[in-house]
Amino acid sequence: MQAEIRDKPSFSNIHVQLQPGEEIIAEADAMAAMSGTIEMSTRWSGGVVQGILKRLFGGESMFVNSFTTKTGGELTLTQAFPGDMECIELNGNTMYLQPGAFIACEPGVKLGLSWAGIRMFIAREGLFRLKVSGKGRVWFGAYGGIFEREIQDEYVVDSGHLVAYEPTIGIKVGMAGGIFSSFFSGEGLVTRVYGPGKIYMQSRSFDGLAAWTNAHLY
Repeated sequence: MQAEIRDKPSFSNIHVQLQPGEEIIAEADAMAAMSGTIEMSTRWSGGVVQGILKRLFGGESMFVNSFTTKTGGELTLTQAFPGDMECIELNGNTMYLQPGAFIACEPGVKLGLSWAGIRMFIAREGLFRLKVSGKGRVWFGAYGGIFEREIQDEYVVDSGHLVAYEPTIGIKVGMAGGIFSSFFSGEGLVTRVYGPGKIYMQSRSFDGLAAWTNAHLY
């Protein structure tokens, strides 16, 4: 299966070329266009219980769509908001994705839900996170550009900018500075991540967009 991320970084989309017998799994409503030879089927994301939990706590759809073909064809996948996309390949390892980041994966990838903790909830990242594991490629997206960092010690990420990270990453939530600086600098709470491990971040946040929009409504 050939897959290419096009129109990076502002309006990324995934162009997939399926050969006969190949399959790709995608988040519900991710399909923008496809050949008439592509067949789509819908199923629960990880089963009925897992699907409901992902919808309630993981920011994901209860369902995923499977795309297959007997003769070959092409498929275009998108996300609901403008921004970048990234592809990682799992080889028996695990990666955590923040709610709403998942777009698509190959059949060998298992989708699950994992407890993120009260700290992540306080940081407005959500109580749960999507756990992807197994073997195969995973595509995920973000609002704005995506950039990655290899973390060895401590690294500070503003709330709402963390997109994905490896299980070896430790996370703490705290103030950006002192009480005065935290409240009047506009930074408030930040996420402190500890390595070793890799993280992916987005250059924009939905909280920032909401604040900017609200400030210009009146």
